[in-house]
Amino acid sequence: MVSLETIVHQKQSGGILSNTNIQYIVNGYTSGVISDDEMTAWLNAVFQNGMSHEETLDYTRAMVNSGVTLDFSHLPGYVLDKHSTGGVGDKVSLVLGPLLAVCGCYVPMLAGRGLGHTGGTIDKLESIPGYKTALSLTEFQKVVETVGVSIMEQTKEICPADRKIYALRDVTNTVASNSLICGSIMSKKIAEGVQGLVLDIKVGSGAFLPTVEKAKVLADMLKKVGEHFGVKTDLVYTNMDQPLGNFSGMACEVLEAIDCLKGKGPEDTMAVCLKLSSKLMIQSGKAKDETESNSILTALIKNGSAFDKFDEMISIQGGDLNAFTNTPAFTHEIIADKSGIIQSMDTTQIGWGLVDMGCGRKNKDDILDATAGLECHYKIGEDIKNGDVLFTCFCDDGDKLKMGIEKITDSVSIGTEKVDVTLIYN
Repeated sequence: MVSLETIVHQKQSGGILSNTNIQYIVNGYTSGVISDDEMTAWLNAVFQNGMSHEETLDYTRAMVNSGVTLDFSHLPGYVLDKHSTGGVGDKVSLVLGPLLAVCGCYVPMLAGRGLGHTGGTIDKLESIPGYKTALSLTEFQKVVETVGVSIMEQTKEICPADRKIYALRDVTNTVASNSLICGSIMSKKIAEGVQGLVLDIKVGSGAFLPTVEKAKVLADMLKKVGEHFGVKTDLVYTNMDQPLGNFSGMACEVLEAIDCLKGKGPEDTMAVCLKLSSKLMIQSGKAKDETESNSILTALIKNGSAFDKFDEMISIQGGDLNAFTNTPAFTHEIIADKSGIIQSMDTTQIGWGLVDMGCGRKNKDDILDATAGLECHYKIGEDIKNGDVLFTCFCDDGDKLKMGIEKITDSVSIGTEKVDVTLIYN
């Protein structure tokens, strides 16, 4: 076996690593033989030079093999999941999971925490009093079997390598690497034992991928890896040039997801939820096309079944939606300083402002603020007048609120040109 220093140097020089070397890196860091600093050097080398398709497959396989894999083949329905590459205001998983479970599908969803400037589903769910995101695999499987959907954090048993590497990537600025993203996403989905998957590939100023062209490079990689391991994988490209929905943050996003499940959600969020859900409905054979799928799903929202399923999942995992009273201590309105049409938003800047306010971590041990978030009152292409409220920001710490406001205040460009926004690119 060559030394770690040699492996890192080889990758720093743009070399191709063998399966054996990649296994050594992944297993060594997981077991503690390789330190954070040593792993950071390797992550930086991959971040700078990328990995080949074979390296990416080997890296994904090493992540899967670092833990156990689940088997839901005994269930009498299609087993599926959804993943987003990360955005601001993205609460789609909270809507899609229960909605598809009502349709008779099974959704074992291992969700992530915030990464970089993007919010995490698990962090948001933990704003619900009592909700357990840390289940044993036995508990997780039982909830999936009985309720049809369970959303929990990654366990120590499933892809423990990714669990540890994910946290390190978040604080070492090595998030936006296609191969690392691919290995992280697909290892968990493969280990979940799902038959089908839809990937929400975010594109724009708030995404890790600024253009559809660049997004397709990652998407193609994800699809090839998924199908190599026997997971039917569909792709949807969605706009992240502005926050999704009206609310971004912690508890406020859960409340907006509940509005969606009750048929009162924002149009953009509902459109993305239905598009992604339809891909899985067609995969599973529950609908022949998107029109039929939308008709079925809309009816399940209208009759209350979708929200009831969400409430059932929350309750069985210890949560209490009736105790959901996260009221922030501090609130601040960001005002437009001129009239015109909103031309653009620096959504990454908005995301980092939310991190400052307590919606994300700058260090692995940072404590999040369940009350933190913002309401976006206007979207790109809409008319605005001098003095109108662009954003209402809120959290429980006045100093953190000020830090967030500094970033968010200058994130919106106002001009005179008419602007059209494409929400879904395919």
